[in-house]
Amino acid sequence: MKTLSIEVELKKLPDIPGLVFRGFRGEEDYPGMLAAYLAAMKADGVEASDTLEQLAYNYNHLVRCDPYTDMLIAELDGEIIAYGRTGWNAELNNNHIYYFFVHLKPEWRGTGVGIYMAEWLINRAKEIARDHPADAPKYLQVWSSDRQKWQSRMSEDLGMKPVRYGSEMTRLCSEPVEVHPLPDGIEVRPITPDLMRAVWEAEAEAEAEAFRDHWGYVEPTEENYQAWLNWPLQSPELWKVAFDGDQVVGMVRNFINHEENREYKRKRGYTEDISVRRPWRRKGIARALLTDSIQMFIEMGMEETCLGVDTENPNGALALYTGVGYQKIHTGITYRKPMEKL
Repeated sequence: MKTLSIEVELKKLPDIPGLVFRGFRGEEDYPGMLAAYLAAMKADGVEASDTLEQLAYNYNHLVRCDPYTDMLIAELDGEIIAYGRTGWNAELNNNHIYYFFVHLKPEWRGTGVGIYMAEWLINRAKEIARDHPADAPKYLQVWSSDRQKWQSRMSEDLGMKPVRYGSEMTRLCSEPVEVHPLPDGIEVRPITPDLMRAVWEAEAEAEAEAFRDHWGYVEPTEENYQAWLNWPLQSPELWKVAFDGDQVVGMVRNFINHEENREYKRKRGYTEDISVRRPWRRKGIARALLTDSIQMFIEMGMEETCLGVDTENPNGALALYTGVGYQKIHTGITYRKPMEKL
């Protein structure tokens, strides 16, 4: 098994009897990791109903991250109380982003465990960055939400600043929706397995056309396609995909998280991954697909629909969503800090 290659200075180790830091051991760590994650989310008021299947999916499809060298686990008397991971992406503008996170059980916050792990992960990110182009701008990055106060404070204590915001939005299905028609010649068709690659390529192309010159764009890879194809919540039977002849021109990839709905005793459908190819924009396709999706969920007996949006989306997505009745319920925050010279 690969081993961890760096350590934070020992003087910063929290003085907690029975506490050890170690590397990732593989699938045997999943139950303990999931318990730590769910405890952290519950303490922060973040709705999370992840399963072992979803956790395994995530770790089976990591890109530009090796958990055996890029991950740290905190264990107390054999119980995982926290874990953290780092990885990297290269944006098309040559910015190199080194993200990291720490999920820590709430009873161990304020003990030094979290900051120790964050510093370890930052050091590991710096080690990774040494193999990357010297002239590339390099940034440390953490994603948080307005509910994850501990993680936001930790990011700020590390000198990181908010640089981008997103919104989680919901719409009540008790409010009627006006379903807008598609333009002449454009139609929605059911998605069969042989069309999955075409849908993914159209979505990737739409994202590239929209964001290639904008903040945060990373070129997709074949590994990304395999991860997309095998996502546990993938629900092609609920998608609204628009075709012009043989070309996929736009979509809303709807899904329902049944486990989440059971846990939180609600009926929510997600109207996510909304995209339209550039030659077909400004024709009302996104509005038509989105309102059709909302109506579908109303007819299925859902109580609300939900989506996420980058508030600085360059194509007017926020205005579209508010225009059909979505309202913000939570804010996501991306923190960044220029990486110190190596």
